[in-house]
Amino acid sequence: MTGYYLNPGLPQPAATSDGLDAPYWQGLRDELLLVQRCHSCQKWQWGPEWICHRCRSDNVEFESLEPRGTIYSFERVWHPVHPALKEQGAYLVVLVELLQADGIRLVGNLLGDPNQPVIIGSEVSGVFEHHNDVDNPFTLLQWRLNGN
Repeated sequence: MTGYYLNPGLPQPAATSDGLDAPYWQGLRDELLLVQRCHSCQKWQWGPEWICHRCRSDNVEFESLEPRGTIYSFERVWHPVHPALKEQGAYLVVLVELLQADGIRLVGNLLGDPNQPVIIGSEVSGVFEHHNDVDNPFTLLQWRLNGN
């Protein structure tokens, strides 16, 4: 992908120094959404932790999920939050609820016209936006309304 949803120049995401979320970032590079699931209580969780949020088991592993969900909330951002976005104009940030994963929620951008109407509960699918033209390539998970 040569065009990106947001202007270039933003800080690059990277796994934390302890490596806890490294499987998530590698999964995105491989076009997989990997999220933690506890093998003791079978519940999903986000963000990554060393133990289960619910039962406190340390038997948590990353598993693949279909990158689809519903819009739980959104924000149409008009003011630049970083110098690279000075000329960006509006963009949409969504909080997506993954119903097949105990309702955990992930933040991302909603692709398309930043002035499009956004309806809470709309179904969305993930889009993997690869950034290969940098020293440390990375991939972002963006969202697109189903049917668009």
